Amino acid sequence: MTPSAGDGPAAQHASMSTDASDLSMATSEPTSFWADVWRRFKRNRLAMVGLGLIVLIVLLAVFAEVITKYNPGTIDPIHKRESPSLKHWFGTDQLGRDMFSRVIFGARVSLRVGIFATAIATVIGVVLGSLAGYYGGWIDGLIMRITDIFLAFPYILAALAIIAVIGTGERTVILVLGLLGWLAIARVLRSTILQIKETEYIDAARALGCSDFRIITRHILPNAIQPVIVYATLFTGSAVLSEAALSFLGVGIQDPTPAWGLMVARGKNFLSVSPHLLFFPGAAIFLMVMAFVFVGDGLRDALDPRLK
Repeated sequence: MTPSAGDGPAAQHASMSTDASDLSMATSEPTSFWADVWRRFKRNRLAMVGLGLIVLIVLLAVFAEVITKYNPGTIDPIHKRESPSLKHWFGTDQLGRDMFSRVIFGARVSLRVGIFATAIATVIGVVLGSLAGYYGGWIDGLIMRITDIFLAFPYILAALAIIAVIGTGERTVILVLGLLGWLAIARVLRSTILQIKETEYIDAARALGCSDFRIITRHILPNAIQPVIVYATLFTGSAVLSEAALSFLGVGIQDPTPAWGLMVARGKNFLSVSPHLLFFPGAAIFLMVMAFVFVGDGLRDALDPRLK
């Protein structure tokens, strides 16, 4: 842009600045989609706080043997229900076990449950949601009716009923939570695929003779996976909370495994005399769930720039 002779110095300066800005934008290298997502994610302070908490919890769980000096299962009847001190940072429980060690090792249990239950739920939800959204017809109707049947039962009550039949334990909890957690993922993915499959590039892929499997995996899922990532992150926190609820009710993970929900259940009986038995595992549950909620909300905003 060339300024006219009648333009003043201010107009010429503004024009030159605009030209320089346009030139800078034209010569800068385009950033990838995930680089843009990370840039928007970093702007969300709560999301970064949540990510930091998750990293901290993972590090504590991985290096639990190094961080703690007591075995979480060692019983010491002489030092039962001691208050927090320099010797026992979180005090001891009703059997004399070190609460700090049990909370740190309990992070491993909660992370395993959250991650593996989310993996099972995501795989089932992606497969069924893709089939329902892409093929439609009776396949869509069948899958959605199965989803409606599962949604008709309260989540915890359905988990209680299944665990009562097949037994308790960590693996059982992971399996049950995974088998009951795919509903939202399948429904969201289905609705996204219903929009994408009508686009021109999908019609072009069909015209080129691409198989349905290739179209779904190479052309549809990469463009429909963003909401699945958000729901999977949120479900991880939900699975941790559900495991704690099942353990609290006595049908989840059993002693002597250091599960946070089980520690809360045992500690509520001593709330008036030893509140630390309930406070520390309860605070750990709260922090982990909130961390995944913050990260999930941050991913939702980062993956959809229209929500800025």
